[in-house]
Formats: sequence, C-alpha cells, structure tokens
Amino acid sequence: MVAAAAALACATGIAQAQASKTILVVGDSLSAEYGLQRGSGWVALLDKKLHTDQRPWQVVNASISGDTTAGGRSRLPGLLAQHKPAVVVLELGGNDTLRGLPLSATQANLGAMADAARQAGARVLLVGMQVPPNYGARYTQDFARVFTQVAEAKGAALVPFLLKGVADVPNFEKNFQADRIHPLASAHPTMLANVWPALQKLMQ
Repeated sequence: MVAAAAALACATGIAQAQASKTILVVGDSLSAEYGLQRGSGWVALLDKKLHTDQRPWQVVNASISGDTTAGGRSRLPGLLAQHKPAVVVLELGGNDTLRGLPLSATQANLGAMADAARQAGARVLLVGMQVPPNYGARYTQDFARVFTQVAEAKGAALVPFLLKGVADVPNFEKNFQADRIHPLASAHPTMLANVWPALQKLMQ
C-alpha cells in the first residue's frame, strides 16, 4: 500500500508538472529587477502569486536591462522554441525612446513579436509605457498610441501603462530609485496589480 501510494503521488506530481503552462516575460529593466533585491520585482511577485494560488503556471523572466524592441525581436524566436509558452508578455519600448529610435520601428518590432508569439501558439499581452510630458504633447500621444495600435492590429491584450499609480501620482519621486527611472521595490506590487487583470483573462 505504501509503495502504491508513493507511486501514485509521484505520478500525480509528474502529471501536474506536465500540465503546467508557461508565461514568458520579455521586457527591459522594469521587469529585470534593475537595482532591486532578487525576487522583489513584479515578475517575481507574479511567480509567487501563481505558486501561492496553486495555479498550474510557471513564469520565465527573459527580461534584460537596457533592451529595446529590436533586441527583443531578435531574441524572441529562440525563447519561443525553448520555452513553448502559452502566454507571452511583451514589456518593451521605453528604451527605444531613450535612444531616440523612430516610433515606426518600435511599432514594427512590437507587431513582429506579437505575430511570432501567436504563430507559436501563444496568447499575447502587450504592456504599454508612457513618456514624461517634457517630450512634448504630440510625441507623448504618438508613443502611447503605438501600443494601442499594435494591440488592436494583432489581437493582443493590452495594459496601457505599467507604471499607472506609480509615475502619474503627486510626489511620484518617492516611488523611484535615485535615477527617477526605475521604481523601488515598494512600487512593484502596484505594477503587478496593473498587469494582473489582463493577464488573468489570458490564462483562463
């Protein structure tokens, strides 16, 4: 009986492992825990939440600080082949702006990544970013529109602004590291809360 129970438990564990699905996050420093203690970023918090809720999902964080949409586009095919994700989260674009890259290139790269993920059988969540007002009203609107247009064109889910409630509040500086670009660990639960509703729908 003991041996049979052990065998059953082992088989159940294997079945559960095989049944688990993968969420692949391809992002930049906002998802790569830049300046933070490991395990305190929003992606790590997502992984912990799924584990606590006993959901059959695992998270692969393929984010790289400083990455652009072009970098993500070049890396994505290999990541898709390796991890075979059911959901791909694309959190890129902010560094394109910092480097002065054309918005048309950002949009094309995001669109190509969404296409590649869908062709691989994954659902896509596009995580949007916004730029500070000092970039000018026109550019600010055009940049935000990139994410909306890609999501609509490619049938992807959209989080309009990852830093909602973090960067768009009074005294926002208190939520950021000294560079005023990267959020403190205390802001990452809010970032996860911004992502979770759209992501949860894709997981169902």
